[in-house]
Amino acid sequence: MATVFPPPSKRQRTAVAEIARDQQDVDTIPNNLGSVRIHFFDQSTGKPTGPPVAVPVADATVKNLELLLNTLQGNDATERVPYRFTFGAGGQVVDIVNDIYRAVLKPGFTTTEDTISLQYTPQAIFRVRAVSRCSASIPGHGEAILTTSFASSSSSRMVTGSGDSTARIFDTDTGTPLHTLKGHTSWVLVACWSPDDTTVATGSMDNTVRLWDPATGQPLGQPLKGHTKWVNSLAWEPYHLRQNSTCRLASSSKDATVRIWDTVSKRIDHVLTGHKNSVSCVRWGGTGTIYTASHDKTIKLWDSSKGTLISTLSSHAHWVNHLALSTDLVLRTAYHEPNHNTDHQNIPATEAQKIEKAKQRFEKSATINGQITERLVTASDDFTIYLWSPLSPSSTKPLARLLGHQKQVNHVTFSPDGTLIASSSFDNSIKLWNARDGHFLHTLRGHVGPVYMSCFSPDSRLLVSGSKDTTLKVWDVRMGKLREDLPGHRDEVFAVDWSPDGRMVGSGGKDRAVRIWRH
Repeated sequence: MATVFPPPSKRQRTAVAEIARDQQDVDTIPNNLGSVRIHFFDQSTGKPTGPPVAVPVADATVKNLELLLNTLQGNDATERVPYRFTFGAGGQVVDIVNDIYRAVLKPGFTTTEDTISLQYTPQAIFRVRAVSRCSASIPGHGEAILTTSFASSSSSRMVTGSGDSTARIFDTDTGTPLHTLKGHTSWVLVACWSPDDTTVATGSMDNTVRLWDPATGQPLGQPLKGHTKWVNSLAWEPYHLRQNSTCRLASSSKDATVRIWDTVSKRIDHVLTGHKNSVSCVRWGGTGTIYTASHDKTIKLWDSSKGTLISTLSSHAHWVNHLALSTDLVLRTAYHEPNHNTDHQNIPATEAQKIEKAKQRFEKSATINGQITERLVTASDDFTIYLWSPLSPSSTKPLARLLGHQKQVNHVTFSPDGTLIASSSFDNSIKLWNARDGHFLHTLRGHVGPVYMSCFSPDSRLLVSGSKDTTLKVWDVRMGKLREDLPGHRDEVFAVDWSPDGRMVGSGGKDRAVRIWRH
């Protein structure tokens, strides 16, 4: 009897249909268009690189443009840098995804008679591979895991906070728990590492902030008391802004205040009062500005040295749930260079050198057209997202209003290279936006429950999302398509983080188990 093969699965049928559609959509570049003059400009400084160069339209692909630009810069074959190219067309920024013809000439933005000015930004030289398997499932917590964060310097250590009133530090290389941080008397809502990895801070529903030594798991002194309601969010002072060996921490609370703590003397430096409702999120910017988002529908900017209000941004019509800065990753990692060779990092020897390197990394990341530009994005229950440039003269007006979500937007994040924004919503989708002008790029659909949060890979090419539907999903942000589906959790996934070196993803949720994902 002949073997009867089973019918193809839904995934196989979808893959075959996509391949057939791609083959039909092959759009060949006409051979009779001749050449086009291309002039390269560095996006961070605005300065041109070399003279305009005539390039055959048929050969003006992204790969060939990278080769040409590296040649103009004098880079040899071993020093070649991958680049991302954009073209400004009437106030709109167009990404060059495949080639000049499809991105610029065919839509009619310009013609072969004009000189095309392309802005370029270097991409990460190392390429992060998509995580595809669960390498460890670590039980231990007695209640749901509410927050997770990798250490700033490597993927070997991770901290989690749980509803069982404890935080735990894990060795992710061996998949074993190292320390249980006991002391809080209620849910641990937030946990984060200091930029130099010497301290872990936790905030809890018991209204306190606690500091811990991650090497021993012991508390560093008494809890920081002052808030009258639970602590929602924590933000460490950027490493390059430290003065006289002081290390400060900002905490936001349900009591509508933000407190700035000196973690050495355990005293309050400033209390930032002005919000009229719960302060849902706090960020400490690289220029010394503290950004706070609140359920009173406003975002406030504060001077961290004086503790005074700078300005109030009020455009949202409902609670502001979350905010993110374009420099979040570089501030989190300070003087640590995120790459795969974590054992051979070039860490400066002295404190002054560490501060200088952290400052150089921040300025390189934040410089656009020769100016320090820190972008801010906020997400709200009014279904909208706003993009701001808080350091510009017209800082109280948003750069763009990002519309499209059908339900509350719970979380937003910038890609490490500052070019993309990902927003996670209760409408079961993630949307990708251009971080320069707020232009919509892709909707990532696949989850069948609310998406609680998402996180970019360090090279900005991938995105991982966690959802109420118990799965994690890895997305290719350039193509806007699903890369990996990661089932494994038995209940909702509340927290997810991608390690700064790109090797691992950590997740936790309602099933009380920490899961480590690798390629």
